[in-house]
Amino acid sequence: MSERQATRERARTAAPGTTAQHAVEGLRRAIIAGDLSPGDRVRQEEIAERLGVSLAPVREALAVLEQEGQVTYLPRRGYFVTELDVGDMREIYELRELLEERAARRALPLLDDDALERIELAARDCVDAASAGDVAAELEANRRFHFAVLGSPDQVHTLRLIRLLWDSTETYRAIYYNSPQARDESVRAHDRIIAAIRDRDGDRLVAELDAHRGRALERLAGILAPE
Repeated sequence: MSERQATRERARTAAPGTTAQHAVEGLRRAIIAGDLSPGDRVRQEEIAERLGVSLAPVREALAVLEQEGQVTYLPRRGYFVTELDVGDMREIYELRELLEERAARRALPLLDDDALERIELAARDCVDAASAGDVAAELEANRRFHFAVLGSPDQVHTLRLIRLLWDSTETYRAIYYNSPQARDESVRAHDRIIAAIRDRDGDRLVAELDAHRGRALERLAGILAPE
């Protein structure tokens, strides 16, 4: 096993709360905030100094983000924040559509009052973040909202794949939320999703999730490849 493969394996099995996990979260925040933009080289020494860690956890964190598709390794050049084209985005969103329909239909019968309360709290947090123009907070609340809708204990592998797909496009989701109109669209979409859950209408829930995802994709496509 090469040194790089060994690093990836250590990163894959690193426990939450380790310095490697701290580095992963710090790098994600930098990407979401735009401190590291698509195409930028990730300068490991600068990241280590900024996060107050050694180079080893930064390398492990980069291995995690490489597996998620957020960074790309180029031999003899290093790590770069991944650049996606519209075709990549559409493929990822089509895969999400397939997996999220399965997850939503399985989760809906299990969404009790406590689950609905968590979903509604996340939706309110999205509203507050959108009103404040806080992109990072809205990204966090939006993610919490969607995984509260989709989550159920009997589909661990499905949710793992969905998270991987979300992670691979998080940078572009941040770009989406830079638009006030997009933030407003997202808030209204969440209201319709909650209404479908309250009515226990699986077909409507899937349709609202599809429409929400589709609007985001088309807006992002317009940013990445304007006519």
